[in-house]
Amino acid sequence: MYYTYMIRCKDNTIYTGMTNDLTRRIEEHMKKDKKCAKYTETHTAIKLERAWISEDRIYASKLEYWIKKLSKKEKEDLIKSPRKLNSLLKEKVETNKYKLVT
Repeated sequence: MYYTYMIRCKDNTIYTGMTNDLTRRIEEHMKKDKKCAKYTETHTAIKLERAWISEDRIYASKLEYWIKKLSKKEKEDLIKSPRKLNSLLKEKVETNKYKLVT
């Protein structure tokens, strides 16, 4: 299983990433572990906002890529209403390949 996730940073920016171990990866970001992303190291991750699970790394990677292409407003909309994944990205990814992690 692979996860695509969105993290809120202290400066209100949103970091999007992908992993096969969501708990470990979020801890790395939050604790500024040596393996955390350079972005979250400098912007200080404070909260996991949303995560989706998929069975294949390719699907998780595609979702990460297209979420990163969204505008800040669209990312905020997706966080508030995760079911908007279909309306925002249906032309880019097979939205039926992802399940929201609650």
